[in-house]
Amino acid sequence: MKKNHFLFTLVVLLLISCNKTKDSSDNNSAITDYNDNNSSAPVETYVFNNELVWADEFNEDGSISLDRWTPETIPPVDGCCWYNGEFQFYTDKSDNVKIEDGFLKITAKKENFNGKEYTSARLNTMDKFEFTYGKVEARAKIPNGKGLWPAIWLLGANELEVGWPLCGEMDILEHGDWVKESTSNDEGLVSSAVHYHESQNLFQYESLPNTIFGPNPNGHWVRGERVIDNTYDQFHIFSIQWSPEKIEFFIDEIKHLEFPILSNPNTPFNKPFFILINLAVGGHFTDYYIDPNFTESTFEIDYVRVYQ
Repeated sequence: MKKNHFLFTLVVLLLISCNKTKDSSDNNSAITDYNDNNSSAPVETYVFNNELVWADEFNEDGSISLDRWTPETIPPVDGCCWYNGEFQFYTDKSDNVKIEDGFLKITAKKENFNGKEYTSARLNTMDKFEFTYGKVEARAKIPNGKGLWPAIWLLGANELEVGWPLCGEMDILEHGDWVKESTSNDEGLVSSAVHYHESQNLFQYESLPNTIFGPNPNGHWVRGERVIDNTYDQFHIFSIQWSPEKIEFFIDEIKHLEFPILSNPNTPFNKPFFILINLAVGGHFTDYYIDPNFTESTFEIDYVRVYQ
């Protein structure tokens, strides 16, 4: 009897053990994916190791590092104009872009230049630094000027091959559209956005919580926003954390936008991107408005760092 009882107990324990193993495996390996059918599929978790892989601390006064940045000075639209109906002409003049006192300073000025009434600067890291996934952190102070449009953002590295918006875009910081009737009339309104083509999961993003959805034939977008204090007097840390599963946007470590990366072979958000910094004057973002009394203002960036 003791032997039979022992064998019976052993069989029961083995059955329980097998059931527990199967349940545990199912719970850990099946992660819900944001695809059309909302089906379960195994997804490898991306781990951020906080390894600094690229940075510009802007510690040496003078010109920008051409090893890190390219100043954009050739208008892309018919050789005369910049995108978005912006009013400025971007230059590489020291009056518009330089490193001084440990800061990158991009200055928009009211002056006649190449047929435009304003000048400013726009920099990018295309072909010099491109990356897939990671954390970008920039400490910056927003320029004071009604109708200015400062931005720190990422653009798909294959932009010249596939065009925009198929290349994808991630806007870490944008400021300036608080002057429009369609937005909050608060100078502290800061926003972030993700832009993509309609073939890249258009309407699945329509109902994301705490976001604004913008269907547009020229590039659909999802936006998150926040009102900050000390808009022009204080530096803030603007950052993005990008993994294969999602893109998260932060201001001073407080998240204001989360964008899931959908399971779609056309998504651009699993390919290399590069960094851009610019200060636009007017354009559609400000409803083409600029303060008529504006003379000049400076966008100051303390550092830009990329971790993986």
